[in-house]
Amino acid sequence: MPGRVVCVSMLALLASVLPAQAAASDPWYVREDFKPVRRIAIQIANDLDQHRRATPVTITPAQIPELAGMHELTVTLVDPKGTPRPVPTKEQLAVMGPHGIRQEANGRQLDLQMDDLDKDGVWDELFFQTDLKPRETRTLYLYLGFHQRGWNPHGAAAVIGSYARHMVPFWESGNVGWKLWFPDSADVYGKRKNILVAPQILTQNMDGYAVSYVDPAYGSDIMSVDDSFGGGGIGLFETPGSDHVSRPRFSPNADAVERWNTNQLRDTRYAFEVIVNGPLRSMVRIKTMNWNSGKGRYALEQIYTAYAGHNYATAKVKFDQWQPRGKGVEFAAGIRKKEGETLGLRQGGVVVTTAPEAIRNPDDTDSTQNALRVAYAGAALVVKDSYRARHVSVAQQQGNELFRFPARADGRYEYLIAAGWSEGEVLKTAAGFRDYVVGVAKEYNSPARLAGYAVEARD
Repeated sequence: MPGRVVCVSMLALLASVLPAQAAASDPWYVREDFKPVRRIAIQIANDLDQHRRATPVTITPAQIPELAGMHELTVTLVDPKGTPRPVPTKEQLAVMGPHGIRQEANGRQLDLQMDDLDKDGVWDELFFQTDLKPRETRTLYLYLGFHQRGWNPHGAAAVIGSYARHMVPFWESGNVGWKLWFPDSADVYGKRKNILVAPQILTQNMDGYAVSYVDPAYGSDIMSVDDSFGGGGIGLFETPGSDHVSRPRFSPNADAVERWNTNQLRDTRYAFEVIVNGPLRSMVRIKTMNWNSGKGRYALEQIYTAYAGHNYATAKVKFDQWQPRGKGVEFAAGIRKKEGETLGLRQGGVVVTTAPEAIRNPDDTDSTQNALRVAYAGAALVVKDSYRARHVSVAQQQGNELFRFPARADGRYEYLIAAGWSEGEVLKTAAGFRDYVVGVAKEYNSPARLAGYAVEARD
């Protein structure tokens, strides 16, 4: 027996999938300069009858108290079934430098994040991604001990920059990204190659509709927002019996023509913050304040998260001020319905809308840029079943697909947005995009979970 169990959590005792002695049977991970003597075997469970690819896994210190307060350089995630890295060549060493991973044995080091979400200097969530077979419970290890080996190329990014004379947040995976040209509704950006483009686009002010002239791999904006909900936006149903939506950008004090909140003192104002910038997930916070809808006053924050290797982002909403003048006010999340829709889905908490499209910058009134014709561009919106939200299609502001959320006492709501296009590396057909969203919706409703853990010490 290469190890002995010194502590088993209540989670592990309750879980029947991996007894402590089975966890201890895996050989210990070693690397040339890293020979840990403590590890935590974690059991990650998939409760679905479907394969999960790069599925998100989140662990908090409350779930594994032994990790509380540990520095990220003292926690190493290892897949015991992964292919160990060989001895690097001299050429590889010259590029990777002293922080590259050396020869491994008994597993493969994986990327993880230990994210400080509330910015108090202490991490709040340990995050990673893994593949899981249907109904599989998989064992991974968190090895404890300081080391500095391991570059982690980013598969997700979040940036805020001055873009065309105003501040714009951008969050993305290598496949697709979202940015807030308007502060309440997201533009969608598609890539032809798996690449991160937000830093280049924002810092160099590259026109999202023309950036492919610089490099075709960069792709293009694929969503015209204008006064719609775009690729994802929020609002309120304030009028009982009506599907009309109140929106922060369209408050009574907003500019009557351009519909921008141009006076920060008497109208809705916004603030943006990058919370996490990769490598596996990236997050931005959008604060909406001083929103006077004419029927109430509100303030809220949204946290959008993009995930490496995926075409979706999740959104969490928390209202800090909720003062409606009337009763029955409900939260709204929505996306723009594709004009000329050729394939769509409206089923339970899932909405998908796709269509062939001639993509053109709506501000290009002089037609200086050619339209980009694509076989399909698509957007999707997913709501968890537990919210009991009701889908409505509204003609308001160019036509949008919305969900009405019953009011919650804690003021918290969640939803998921997704996008794809025929020019991308993945999801090249509308049907493929629809099927992807249906699968993601199942995972969103039943996330991979920590089924148990055991703390082990090496003899």
